[in-house]
Amino acid sequence: MLRRETSRSYQEFNGEDCAGSLSPYQNDEVSEVEHDETSCDPLPDEDVVDTNLMSIAFNKACLKNVFTVILVLIYLMLSTVAAFLAYQTISDFMEKLTHPVMSVSYKEVDEFTAPGIALYPGKAQLLSCMHHFHDNISPPLASGSREEGNCIIEDIIYYGPYSNQTQKRAMVVRGPTDVRNRELIFLQFSRNETEEDFSAISYMIFAKFSDMLQSSDRAAFMTDCERNYSLWTFSGGFRTWVKMSLVKTSGREHESVEFRQESSVVKYIDKRPPQEQANELFFVVFQWRDPFIQQVKDIVTANPWNTIAILCGVFMALFKAADFAKLSIKWMIKIRKRHLRAKMKELNQIS
Repeated sequence: MLRRETSRSYQEFNGEDCAGSLSPYQNDEVSEVEHDETSCDPLPDEDVVDTNLMSIAFNKACLKNVFTVILVLIYLMLSTVAAFLAYQTISDFMEKLTHPVMSVSYKEVDEFTAPGIALYPGKAQLLSCMHHFHDNISPPLASGSREEGNCIIEDIIYYGPYSNQTQKRAMVVRGPTDVRNRELIFLQFSRNETEEDFSAISYMIFAKFSDMLQSSDRAAFMTDCERNYSLWTFSGGFRTWVKMSLVKTSGREHESVEFRQESSVVKYIDKRPPQEQANELFFVVFQWRDPFIQQVKDIVTANPWNTIAILCGVFMALFKAADFAKLSIKWMIKIRKRHLRAKMKELNQIS
């Protein structure tokens, strides 16, 4: 009985010792197994990492290339707009240069230069020629009477500009000058017989009476005046009131003077005896309308400095765009070459 307990206790003691003695050994095996398992975990591949880095760099390069291409296209579009603007600016400048704009201005004067009034009375006789002021006109004279006037008159005989065989007699009168005091000239004619179909006296107004006086050949001067100025008429049995206005037109090379007229006609009530009414009476008044000279000038609205400034800006933009496009293309070529070198290096490493 005692032997069995002793053996059992010995077995238990041995079992504990074995267990105790085996446990460190087993722990070492477990730790080694765990270490082996840990060492067997998969490591990141270096080729995969290099590929990812190269793909990221390639994506950035592609993005930069895309932005560069977009910028180049934008600059090309702006360059096209700038070129069109330059063409349009030059076209507008040439159009304005060949088609000037007419400018009208008014110059106020106290006195006008005395114009020349050429009358062609024919068979009519001058009864009176008087200077008056402030619209005060003397009463008409009888057909047989004459009045000594205060006008300056020159008689000139010349040949017409359109027919050398037609001889004309012109009675040139110095016109009014004092527009502030409303100076006027009142002329009265009488004609007994006429061979014409219409009863009228022609007249012409030219720029300066002094030019005719200073001319060495007055006949040629009157011929040129008739060629350049218009002829007007006033009828018998009426009082024709002519109000003149002066228009000066300045062109590129020449300057012309034109007289514009406003006339009013009043019928003359003839109170003479019937035997005297055979002599037809003519009345005419010449006066300035207002103290203004109308000046018409051709103005070129094209501004060369403005055009030059626009063209300089356009050309600067074009050069800047060309420079940017050149640098962008160089940069793209450089990036492309760098990418090719990196790709060749990768292929060499793989091989």
